[in-house]
Amino acid sequence: MPRSNRTLLLTAVAATALALTACAGGSAPEDGGDAAASDDLGTLKVGALQTPAGDILTFIDENAAAELGLDIEFVPFTDYNTPNTALADGSIDANLFQNSTFLETFNEATGADLVSVGEAYLPSAAFYSDKVDSLDDLKDGATIAIPNDPTNEGRALKLLADEGLIEVEDDVVDLSGITANPHDFEFTEIENATLPQALPDVDAAFVTISFALPAGLSSDQAILLEGESSPYYNVLATRPELAEDPRIEALYELLISDEVADFENETWGGLVVPVVG
Repeated sequence: MPRSNRTLLLTAVAATALALTACAGGSAPEDGGDAAASDDLGTLKVGALQTPAGDILTFIDENAAAELGLDIEFVPFTDYNTPNTALADGSIDANLFQNSTFLETFNEATGADLVSVGEAYLPSAAFYSDKVDSLDDLKDGATIAIPNDPTNEGRALKLLADEGLIEVEDDVVDLSGITANPHDFEFTEIENATLPQALPDVDAAFVTISFALPAGLSSDQAILLEGESSPYYNVLATRPELAEDPRIEALYELLISDEVADFENETWGGLVVPVVG
């Protein structure tokens, strides 16, 4: 990113954060006070899986965030089940691991009222196989492993439906939403985190990037890769009372900056699709 654009970005984010601080009840330093110190945004605890969200948060923390006085404390998680619970109970201030559908499902199931600040990036998911090189090679009766959570299970089934391999209901969330299976595929529902390990035992498996990359899977090995038109972009989520917190607002502006987009493209070569504000 050119230095001039980086300077403009930091200036804009800093100005936004300062204005939000004032709106939130912050006050100007007394005469003779340290004006620079008063602009520090402080610490924000953000929960996420290590890849790609943890890597993105670490990059931001070590670069633009530090220059704004924003300290991002990355809190690592290893599954999709606990980050929202931690956010709801106040253990963390925000999380970055889920799409809006997953968030809505959690709220409906638990009575929570977590909110999305906005879309941050698309963590592309894909079907992988150790046995075939393309979808066309899948035989009738092939075994296909898919995630067992409602959001990603429906996501996997819709991707197969888009390719004409099966037919599904518009709001499909699990196997009951399949309306036609002409190839008699056998679907196995598996915990998302263990899908890479299931590859040797099935003909194909749907794996999200958070678990594909640590397992050494890349876009070159995918037999069907989700595209940027996907609706499953990850969002920065928080509690309602923090939605307009200057730290949250500043982090979101940085998440959708050109600098972060360049980092995502250079690091993951298209597997992570940026959102640029």
